[in-house]
This record gives sequence, C-alpha cells and structure tokens, in this order.
Amino acid sequence: MKLKNPPVNTLSLEFLTELVICLEKLENDKSFRGVVLTSDCPGVFSAGLDLKEMCGKSPAHYAEYWKAVQELWLRFYQSNLVLVSAINGACPAGGCLMTLTCDYRVLADNPRYCIGLNETQLGIVAPFWFKDTLVNVIGHRAAERALQLGLLFPPAEALQVGIVDQVVPEEQVQSTALSAIAQWMTVPDHARQLTKAMMRKATASRLITQRDADVQNFVSFLSKDSIQKSLQLYFERLKEKKG
Repeated sequence: MKLKNPPVNTLSLEFLTELVICLEKLENDKSFRGVVLTSDCPGVFSAGLDLKEMCGKSPAHYAEYWKAVQELWLRFYQSNLVLVSAINGACPAGGCLMTLTCDYRVLADNPRYCIGLNETQLGIVAPFWFKDTLVNVIGHRAAERALQLGLLFPPAEALQVGIVDQVVPEEQVQSTALSAIAQWMTVPDHARQLTKAMMRKATASRLITQRDADVQNFVSFLSKDSIQKSLQLYFERLKEKKG
C-alpha cells in the first residue's frame, strides 16, 4: 500500500477515509494475508495530521476529523493482516502513529528520516491512545521522555530506543520489509491473529470505551484561542520556510 497524497502525505480527512477503505478491501479479500505500508512521496513517509483540518474550522468539522483519525488507528491497530511499515522518509507525529500500529517497522538509514511523536513541539498534547501505543512499543520511561520533549529520532537512535525494528540502507527498505512479512506469514494465521488481538485488546478497548469523550476533549482543546494562535504561528513559519 503506497501512500500518495503529495507533497508530504498529510492525513487529510479525505485521505484518512481512503486509507481505511483500502485496508477494509484488503481485509475482505481472503487472498491477502499481509500489507507493506510505504510512501510514494520522495523523502517523506507521512508528515502526519493535516493542520489545515485543525485550524480556523468549525467545532463540527474538528469532531468529524478526529473521528476519522480514531477510526484509522482502530482499524490499523486491530487489523487481522500482518502490517509492516517500510519507512522510506521522515515520519513525525501522525505518520509515526500509523507506523506504530504495524507489526514490524523497517526504517531507511538516512539522517533526515526522523521518526517520533513531536506534538509538544507544536504546543499540542498527544492523546492518551497515542501515548499508550508508544508505551507498548518502547516502554514507559523512554515514552515519557520522548513525549514530553517531542523527540524525533534519527535512524540509529530510533533503532536503539526500539521505535523501529530494523534500519537498513534506503535501497533495501522494500526488500527487507518483504522478508519480514514472509517470516510473519510462516505462523498459522488464526494463532497469530488471536495472539495479536490478545496483546492489543486492552489498548484498543480504552479508546473504544472513551471515543466520544476523546472527541469532545479534542474539540474543546482545539477551539481554545491560544491553541489556534499557536497553530497559526506554526503555519506561518512553514510558509516562510517554503518561501
């Protein structure tokens, strides 16, 4: 599955919906057992959530957008398929979250390709289920430090902290991801799927039981003047960089 929403695969409302539909189609086709998730945009896996969907819009729009983000996470995190990320570009915030839902992560060895949940750098707080997913992968202390500082890990550090499973030369990312998926597929599907569900059930249930409250929290947080101002400032800085 190649992410293709140029220039940087931002997770717009439309793109989130498309990704979920794509995954659903693959899950319903019993000839598919696994998916390699990668990017079609040079140098970027996914820049994460679309700030345009979170800036200067109505509370109803923010709620719709956040429900779509929740849906993407729940679908990917609980998928019966083997999901392997072939991370061939920078992978901050929502992009990182998407790879964390996968069973295995392969990162290209390029110092520009950093990965992490850097929400605090934008004045935003990562929701509890982003936090839970990261804790499950790298452990509590490493996650606490990474989340508070909004760290983006370059490849060697990403491997060391365990946010990715392998770092390989860029030209070997796809082939390594395919080798990994082949290994996962040597295990009988039913046993692997039940084990995955058992390991992930508590984390998924926490969001499922708190979905509405989580949407309300997001909308009230995002509607604050101070948050809208900091997002506007961030936007302006991005425009200056491009200019």
